[in-house]
Amino acid sequence: QVQLVESGGGLVQPGGSLRLSCAASGFTIDSYTMNWYRQAPEKERELVALITSAGGSTTYTDSVKGRFTISRDNAKNTVYLQMNSLKPEDTAVYYCKALRRGRQAIWGQGTQVTVSS
Repeated sequence: QVQLVESGGGLVQPGGSLRLSCAASGFTIDSYTMNWYRQAPEKERELVALITSAGGSTTYTDSVKGRFTISRDNAKNTVYLQMNSLKPEDTAVYYCKALRRGRQAIWGQGTQVTVSS
């Protein structure tokens, strides 16, 4: 069964850190661009970060640059999102997506991140 499973979300105080993981099964991620999205209540889902398959180039939305780091471990079939200096506005459900040209996108079920004191 092809799936992505996110983990690592939770409640954290402002200024804290979390590391999200996205584990793939049923396929290998090495030929996929891997993406992290988030969706806050009553807001549209937005792309947070992506990492390409070849070379591992990364892209971030402006609001997380310098605070978040996306990485991948193809041997473990897993992608990560290290989130530092978290702010209340980072509160959202975070989703992982695998994307490859000519293939249907694969989404995870999401993990909740809440930043609050």
